[in-house]
Amino acid sequence: MAQKITRRDFLKTTAAGIGGVGLSVGSQMVPLPLAAEEQVGADGTLRLSACIEMIFRDRPFVERMALVAKCGLPAIEFWSWRDKDFDGIIAKKKETDLQVSAFCVDPGTRLTLPRFKDAFVSGVEGTIEALKKLDVKTMIVTVGNEIPRTPREEQHQSVVDCLKAAAPLAEKAGITLVVEPLNTLIDHGGYYLWSSKEGFDILREVGSPNVKLLYDIYHQQIMEGNLIANITKNIDLIGHFHVGDVPGRHEPGTGEINYLNVFKAIAKSGYKGYIGLEFVPSKSGEESLKHVKELAQQAEAL
Repeated sequence: MAQKITRRDFLKTTAAGIGGVGLSVGSQMVPLPLAAEEQVGADGTLRLSACIEMIFRDRPFVERMALVAKCGLPAIEFWSWRDKDFDGIIAKKKETDLQVSAFCVDPGTRLTLPRFKDAFVSGVEGTIEALKKLDVKTMIVTVGNEIPRTPREEQHQSVVDCLKAAAPLAEKAGITLVVEPLNTLIDHGGYYLWSSKEGFDILREVGSPNVKLLYDIYHQQIMEGNLIANITKNIDLIGHFHVGDVPGRHEPGTGEINYLNVFKAIAKSGYKGYIGLEFVPSKSGEESLKHVKELAQQAEAL
């Protein structure tokens, strides 16, 4: 079985900050007409995106794309963009006709600290250039850890201010920033934004159609539960999903979450974006992806 990992390791390795852009791409900003989820369509079909940081980990990174395509999924996603072979990904994307649904802005910046606002905006600007190179419309944002002995309302306001400052860049480029709450009980102790409720409050304060939530069903089952009600009530503020079951963070159907009902609710909600499969397969990657694809098709038919 694949070794269990979370983005904690990924975030730790890049915690030194964001610095300058490490990828050479075109300097001209070309506005795109529509936000990320508007590019996908709304026909009730659940579009699955395999996170190849966690699936097919025994294979070279770029080769994982062909395996995802062989399983019949339309898209892949990953975490950091700085350490990736972009030329190889571009070539494999053309070969397989896969989409890249999302990847992360430079991590390591604490949006909970006002002094990081300029660095965050710079990181968003540079990551937009990387997104354009792969025709990606969704940028994943994590906010960083809670600041000890600092009132949460001050940290909340700092997150809002950072996102407000970056929102015009996203709007101009036609991409969507998706802010991700993470669980603090198992995988991300000390992380500030653990509640989807506070996440939605932040987005309403930011007030941009290009800044939304990444609703990770695994994390929110651990922290809040009440999944279907929270999803359907706030679907207009959700720009991306991640899935994994509880406990163990394996594929849907291995734990306590009734994913058939959750997928059915998402399919009927009018959601237009991707559902990222960010889990550790309990079987082979092929078997796990086949199972989730079949589960999504069952949900669509209900």
